[in-house]
Amino acid sequence: MLFMVVEKFKNRDPEPIYRRLAESGRSMPDGLRYVGSWIEANFDRCFQLMECDDATQFMAWIREWRDLMEFEVVPVSPSAEVRALFEPPAAG
Repeated sequence: MLFMVVEKFKNRDPEPIYRRLAESGRSMPDGLRYVGSWIEANFDRCFQLMECDDATQFMAWIREWRDLMEFEVVPVSPSAEVRALFEPPAAG
């Protein structure tokens, strides 16, 4: 499954996060895959697209980073797949 992860940087300060990334990487458990990320222009939040099949993988990862940011994890689906749910059935 895909998940949009909204990270809110404590004190709007991404520097401690980038420092930890440089020192020890993303610290992601097996099965949790980083797809991409975008940073808000005011350094308030980061939006990450991630993929996994087990919510406990997120819990383990969040535990490693919760001292530097707050998290919101939202399950998402590609819009093309959702649009297909609303297409009329094929004539048979």
